[in-house]
Amino acid sequence: MVGIGILLQAIFGILITKVSFVASVFSQVSAGFVKFLSFSEQGAQFIFGDLATNSFGFIFAFQVLPTIIFFSTVSAGLYYLGVLQKVVFGIAWIMSRTMRLSGPESLSAAGNIFLGQTEAPLLVKPFIPTMSRSELMCLMTGGMATIAGGVLAGYVAFLGGDDPVEKTRFATYLLGASIMNAPAAIVISKIIIPEEKDRKIDAHLDISGEVPDVNLIDAMSRGASEGLRLALNVGAMLLAFIAVIAALNYLLSGIIGEFLGLNSLVVSSTNGTFSGFSLEYLLGQVFRLFAWVIGVEWKDTLAVGSLLGQKTVINEFVAYLGLADMKAAGTLSPKSIVIATYALCGFSNFSSIAIQVGGIGSIAPGQQGNLSRLGMRALLAATIACLMTATIAGALF
Repeated sequence: MVGIGILLQAIFGILITKVSFVASVFSQVSAGFVKFLSFSEQGAQFIFGDLATNSFGFIFAFQVLPTIIFFSTVSAGLYYLGVLQKVVFGIAWIMSRTMRLSGPESLSAAGNIFLGQTEAPLLVKPFIPTMSRSELMCLMTGGMATIAGGVLAGYVAFLGGDDPVEKTRFATYLLGASIMNAPAAIVISKIIIPEEKDRKIDAHLDISGEVPDVNLIDAMSRGASEGLRLALNVGAMLLAFIAVIAALNYLLSGIIGEFLGLNSLVVSSTNGTFSGFSLEYLLGQVFRLFAWVIGVEWKDTLAVGSLLGQKTVINEFVAYLGLADMKAAGTLSPKSIVIATYALCGFSNFSSIAIQVGGIGSIAPGQQGNLSRLGMRALLAATIACLMTATIAGALF
């Protein structure tokens, strides 16, 4: 299983980067995805007027958050029509046959490519109460190693800016990373907690047919409401975390750095990449070695290490905002930008442990203890999976 999983990950990476026909098709899919997301601008302009255009510069609340609402609406409609389930079933069938996984493991891993870490488990809701520890580990790791379609749309919006070519490029990276992370998550989770030898593996694929909506309009209305909640949560989360980071940086840079003379030392030693003794600088020092191991040029390791640290300690949204700033400032080389984009593509942060324990635990209260005990291991496994994908992407760049 381990060898096949890594092989699947590598083959997909080679196909989308080195095989011209496949790369062209995937690029067209990404371009279509970007065009699809652009439709949200029409709704945003109707509600917010010129605030949703570039006339006032980039305004996150009016240009990124509406994209999340729009994508959530369409996803709910596709789920009601059964389209999303068919795509998930096809990917799950491939994983089940090639990696000898149980049906619920395959379905949840495939579902995580498109859905969030609390939505994908609903595909296998009837099976969660009887899952083994290994299957639960696989479920949790898959959720943390991938990202939901709604937030992926948000990342494309602010990483690509207002340039359609750049949006298509980052859509290709993010879609590729989400797909490649699925087999990687399975591999690492099975290495950490293998399945019991005497347990019979049921490879039967059976997606839960539970659809909470009465018709397509009801489904899309629910999707819009859920998208609004997600967008508000993202906005509130960013507001809170960025404010907390600013407060910590005032303590570190404005007081400690000034008193000990560390700010000028940091600025000179990093050639201005960091403006002083800050949380971002400290995280960069802690995670610098990991950035180097996955193939980042040494001169960029401190900056990319800082992004890896922000993703793990805070969340990937804050990290991607940092990457967008570094990209705009020309801080990183093109290869480092690619590696960082792949490495940050996942929900592997400490808050995800609580999200999954609460979300999946509400579906299967009897598994609450196992979920809590597996949380840190799943976070470790998901982080390694994301770094594996980034390493392959860097090697193929």
